[in-house]
Amino acid sequence: MYELKTQVRVEEGLHTRPSTQFAKLAKSFKSDVEVIRDGLAANGKSAVKIMLLGVKQFEEVVIRASGEDEEQAILSLKLFLLDEQAGVGIAAASNDAVVPASLTAAPHTACSRKEGANTACKGIGASEGHRVADAFVYLPEVLKAPCLRLAAGTEEKEWQRFEQIFGQMRERLMEQLDASEEDRNIIESLLDVSADEEYHGAIRQRVLSGCDAASACLAVGDELAAALEGVNDPYIQARAEDVRGITRQLTLRLLGKEDVCLSELEQPCIVIAEDLSALDFARANLAQIRGIVCMHGSATSHVAIMARAHGIPAVLGLGVSLDSLRSVRQVALNGADGHVWFDPEEAVIERCQAAEHREQQQLQALQDFRHLTPTTRDGRVIEVAANLGTLKEIHAAIEAGAMGVGLFRTELLFMDRRSLPDEEEQTRVYTELAKAFAPHPVIIRTLDVGGDKPLPGIQFPQEENPFLGWRGLRMCLDRPDIFLPQLRALLRASVEGNIKIMFPMVSDVDELRRAKALLAECAQTLEAEGIATGQPKVGIMIETPAAVLTAETLAAEVDFFSIGTNDLTQYVMAVDRMNARLAHLYRTDHPAVLNAIRMVCNAAEQHGIQVGVCGEAAAKPEMIPSLVALGVTELSMSSTSILRAKQVISSL
Repeated sequence: MYELKTQVRVEEGLHTRPSTQFAKLAKSFKSDVEVIRDGLAANGKSAVKIMLLGVKQFEEVVIRASGEDEEQAILSLKLFLLDEQAGVGIAAASNDAVVPASLTAAPHTACSRKEGANTACKGIGASEGHRVADAFVYLPEVLKAPCLRLAAGTEEKEWQRFEQIFGQMRERLMEQLDASEEDRNIIESLLDVSADEEYHGAIRQRVLSGCDAASACLAVGDELAAALEGVNDPYIQARAEDVRGITRQLTLRLLGKEDVCLSELEQPCIVIAEDLSALDFARANLAQIRGIVCMHGSATSHVAIMARAHGIPAVLGLGVSLDSLRSVRQVALNGADGHVWFDPEEAVIERCQAAEHREQQQLQALQDFRHLTPTTRDGRVIEVAANLGTLKEIHAAIEAGAMGVGLFRTELLFMDRRSLPDEEEQTRVYTELAKAFAPHPVIIRTLDVGGDKPLPGIQFPQEENPFLGWRGLRMCLDRPDIFLPQLRALLRASVEGNIKIMFPMVSDVDELRRAKALLAECAQTLEAEGIATGQPKVGIMIETPAAVLTAETLAAEVDFFSIGTNDLTQYVMAVDRMNARLAHLYRTDHPAVLNAIRMVCNAAEQHGIQVGVCGEAAAKPEMIPSLVALGVTELSMSSTSILRAKQVISSL
């Protein structure tokens, strides 16, 4: 037996791809191989066992080999672990990169589908517009194992059936991918894990013991996913969904079924779902989606924001039994007031179609405001800007007549990937954004994430209420390794002359001063390195009651305020904005919220700084007059709302 201790320098540790490559290398030797971390030993020829150790970069492990080529094996495996680039170049693999996500049906009680034909079911109006279209029911069924006992002598035949389907799945997945090496590596990595003894071998053992292949597959997949979730590493935990995704695809084929998929939409439809994620949107054929109906969500949830950004009417938080929706054929909806009709009568269809026609005429009439600078009758100019999350949204914002960017959500740049974006990548993105809107201002919000929006490379603590926890500026100040590269990138991009930097989730003036000090430190360092920078204006989001109550103190420290009415309303009203049951209390027009906005505007006026609103209230025609009257000088919103906002302002 031969063993040695070594440091693991593989970038981000032994995650999926490095583990599979390590296991393949170990299998090339005749000797038995073990990897030991903190007294826990794993079979070095099992990628899954290695992953379950949760080995991170710069941690030490012991490699042990026993056999005729043990010394050669140890030396080769040590060199692998010392190579930072081993397994690098693989983007974050998500379940949706492989298969559609599985949605678990949770029954609700409200209006039945039969009632909905004549009487509208009531949800939350999340994105305006009337629509009528065929239904696309995006409710993948919960798979259940048949739990069959195989007849004696048929076990080998059942295993051969599994092997055939496994091979077909691999071929089909590879055919569905683009030719990019990165995508192929992701899938190959996941399939390597599925072929591991801990998965593939465990299924074989159950089948040969008399269990049907579908039941064996589901059972092993659940067990392995649970084990991965138990590892104290967010990236390894996320791989549990990859295992569930592969398991679902295999089980569907074993049962002779197929999942629904939003990327394959071929006809105009209204999507009915339990919920939709940002990734569902990213992979959907949006050109065919005429409306959205979800059982979960609120007017300020991600699906609502994205629906508005794409001009897709949506109703969320609809309390209807999921099982009753599976046979729906047609849907009519009013995204403004939240009414939905399932399999509607002809009179309902005619009313909705007529309303949609009027809306299209009104939208066409609004084109006159595209290049207009909105000015109130008493001569006040109100800037109307766009809220963006990616560079892909630039064109739509410019076409809508956006006077710059009032909020660029940088967190979307950090999400859905294995590693955090470096300074160079961020500089390129921020520079492209600034150039696209020059000379109009571009307000870029520094990273705003927390336990509810985890990122690779950031270990968030378990918190009872992540919305009140370690998030936004609080997290960034504690993680200079993440914050400083972003500040440096923003300073470098600010040579374009129109970038403003905005800090989120400020509760105390000391937090702001610490952030400004770090920004100044980055500017000095860049100057010493001979790298050009600009002098961007600095502001904060006003979204906590503490920021409202100390607005006068904060105003003396910054160049502008931007009121995030989504979170401000949530915190002032003590209402979870994602809770559909409390929607009647989540009101930005509540006197308490309006008084908070008034206090902020008064403080801004006293110190001569601009105050904007970048929350969803900025786009509501009924709210715009109140916001302008209170002293707001800039409104930022989804691109689809810009023209109407300009019209409303011009009429004040």
